[in-house]
Amino acid sequence: LSLRFPQKLWKMLESGNFRSIWWSEGGKCVAINKDLFEIEVLGREGQQVFHTQKIKSFMRQLNAYGFIKMQRNFQRSASLPEFLAEEAAASAHSQILYYYNPSFNREHPMLLETCRRR
Repeated sequence: LSLRFPQKLWKMLESGNFRSIWWSEGGKCVAINKDLFEIEVLGREGQQVFHTQKIKSFMRQLNAYGFIKMQRNFQRSASLPEFLAEEAAASAHSQILYYYNPSFNREHPMLLETCRRR
């Protein structure tokens, strides 16, 4: 039986088998390390999970099911050394994408059935 996109995503998050995607914000957001996800999930030969090898197609699927890309806001320090250190951390952090959907919450698996394609 073929699972719908949200169920596949849920199973992937719950499996703990992937380092490139995880629950964030207390189970309310999906966090994706973009570069690692492209290699670990989308680059799989013969075992594709989402029927695509392109991150843009995967993100379109997220959007089609009502996921919203969340922006991470960093507070900046006034001192130059601290500012530069924070910039370096933010740059590394920019490879992490965060997506939110009110019907996709780790604490409320029953909401998954309401997660429908637009």
